[in-house]
Amino acid sequence: MAKKSAIEKNKRRRKLVAQYADKREALKAASKDESLTLEERFQAQLKLAELPRNSSKTRIRNRCEVTGRPRGYYRKLKMSRVALRELGSLGLVPGMVKSSW
Repeated sequence: MAKKSAIEKNKRRRKLVAQYADKREALKAASKDESLTLEERFQAQLKLAELPRNSSKTRIRNRCEVTGRPRGYYRKLKMSRVALRELGSLGLVPGMVKSSW
């Protein structure tokens, strides 16, 4: 089980990303727009830099929803390989069968 603080920090980051998504997208588009003057584009970049760091989508860490583990994460199932194996062995994942040979 991951530290509660790490899980909560990631939740706060997700909230910030959702809050600033529209503003961030507009500023990025303005900074890349060739029709604007160089000064306007630079101002858009400065405003983008003033936004909180944690409002960037790349700061979010994929974590297992069962254990909070940050590594070995399956995006489709939103859980780690360890949790998947455990739940699969208990028969709680539909269609998953323990292999033996």
